[in-house]
This record gives sequence, C-alpha cells and structure tokens, in this order.
Amino acid sequence: MAIYEVDPIRDARWPEFLARDPRASVFHTPGWLMALSQSYGYEPIVLTTTPPGRELENGAVFCRVDSWLTGRRLVSLPFSDHCQPLLQNGNDLAELTSHLQTELDQKSLRYVEIRPLDPQPESENAFSRLKTFCFHTLDIRPTTDQLFERLHRDCIRRKIRRATREKLGYARGANSTLLQQFYELFVATRQRHGLPPTPSQWFLHLRGTLGDAFQVHIASKDGQPVAGILTLTYKNIIYYKYGASDARYNRYGGMPFLLWTAIQEAKSDGLEHLDLGRCEADSPGLIAFKDRWGSERSTLTYWSLPTTSSPAHPNGWKLRLAKTLFSHTPIPLRIAAGELLYRHVG
Repeated sequence: MAIYEVDPIRDARWPEFLARDPRASVFHTPGWLMALSQSYGYEPIVLTTTPPGRELENGAVFCRVDSWLTGRRLVSLPFSDHCQPLLQNGNDLAELTSHLQTELDQKSLRYVEIRPLDPQPESENAFSRLKTFCFHTLDIRPTTDQLFERLHRDCIRRKIRRATREKLGYARGANSTLLQQFYELFVATRQRHGLPPTPSQWFLHLRGTLGDAFQVHIASKDGQPVAGILTLTYKNIIYYKYGASDARYNRYGGMPFLLWTAIQEAKSDGLEHLDLGRCEADSPGLIAFKDRWGSERSTLTYWSLPTTSSPAHPNGWKLRLAKTLFSHTPIPLRIAAGELLYRHVG
C-alpha cells in the first residue's frame, strides 16, 4: 500500500477529516501548523494511505525540521504536548512505519519522533522510548459546585477565595495590550526557571492563525498584572497551554483564580474537557499543582525511530548549565537567545 503526502495547510480534505475524527486536537489543525511554519520555518506534512482526490481516511501529521545545529528530522509535532497519529488500524501504522524507515535512509534524517496519546505504538519493536511525561486532563461537565468541592482545600480553594477577597481584576481577550502583559510575565517566569523565553512572534502568529480559539487571561492587583494564562480551544476542549506570574504577588492566588475562572467560562461556552498539558517527570511542584484540581493523571510517552537515535532536546548536565547561565543573563540577551535557539529544539 502506498503512502501519500498531503499539505495540511492548503488541502481542504485535512480540516474536513479532523472534523470527523474525535481524536483530533488543536495541535492537528491548520492554524497551529501554520503558526509553526511562520514562526520556525518548519514544513508541515500529512502522511496518509488515501490516494489523491479521495476523502481522507487516515493521516499522521509531521513537521520537517531542518537545523544546522540539531540535524534533520521529522517530528509530530514540535512544541505540541501531544499529536495522536489519526490511523484506523494496525495495518495503517505498519505501512506508516515502513515509509518512515525509508525516509530515514533516503533523506539522512537523524530520527523521526511521534507524540501519541496512546500508551505505546502497536509496532513498538520499531520505536524506542524517547521521553516520558505526566499528562493531566479534567472533565469539566460536572456542576460548578461539584468541581469546586474536588479542588484541594488549602492549595487551590483557599487561594481562589483569597483572590476574591483581594478583588483581583480580570481581563480576557486577544488584543495587543493583554498579549504584551502576558509576554512580560512570561519572560520573567522563564528567567526564574533558567530558560530563554519563547519568541514573541510565536504568540503573535498563533493569535493570527487561531483567531478566537486563542485567548489571553490576565489577573491584576490594583491595575498591576500579576498572573496570566494562555488558552486554546478546539471542538469541546479548552487547552491550558502557557502560564506565567509575577512571583512578588503569588500570595494573592492569581494563577488558581485565573484557571478557575477559565474553567467556569469554558463551561458556559459548552466545552467539556480541560487539557492541562504535560509535565516533566522531575517537576513535582507542577505535577502537584495539576493533581490538586481533581484532574486525571496519565503517562505520556514520546517515541522515536530508529531505536539507536538520540534526541535533539537538551538534557543532563548541559541543561543544568544552560539554566544557570540563562537565569543570570539580561532580559534582552535572553529574548535574543530564544529567537535564535527555539527553532533548533522543536
């Protein structure tokens, strides 16, 4: 069976297929893929067994990453928490795997990476485990009172009540003022974590390609922005994608207040699930924060071909050294470093 290549941004069959497949996420959409292409120069492609001119029956979306620093590879997908291959059966996966192995040989790729929500690909003998994360989701269909009772009493409920007593301001939208406020908080948060910030163009492109599905939420104290989150929506899911805060104001409960407000708004909009995203296995604080919302925790595993390949992602002593350096680097240099480096680590 042949494998065909589809342009997911220009081929109208791709969004039509996504609308039919319940496993499709915001990370599969043309808007997300267009932002990846505009921001980092990646080339999105879909591999399918469906011949040209016919309604798509399956598809796995990848980005071609061509970096002089980290090599050439196929990734499904860069900067995306997960991206389930939308295949129908084991035969589809076997055909895809065979095609990917040929791509590795013929195009001198370092490796191919997939990020499925499934526990493991059926052809696991061809793939090796690349990295494992914790992944959280929350069913927001119960009543608001039921959801509130499931929150951790001290770490979440008490902070939401504190934010209410402090009369934190709240704004939601996608205008330039809110996005700038969020980005300033984001840069400061990345400094605390010892990381360069994601380029501001990434957020601008996401806003342009996703439209109303892209929302910034800002909490303020006496007019001063103290916390911000960035959410995405697709079908019946709201995605908590980025969060940031001013550590000087954390005692006011800005982050729990924002996430709780976003949940209530999502319910009002008819959404049913909250995707809280992935956490590094060595991030106990973030894992605990997401656990305390009454969410369901699972394991998210990234896989690669070939089994002997090494990832482009930094790790070990190199990552620790980089974090130490970036935490002491002036803001303009950190922003410049992010603009230079992120396209190479997707």
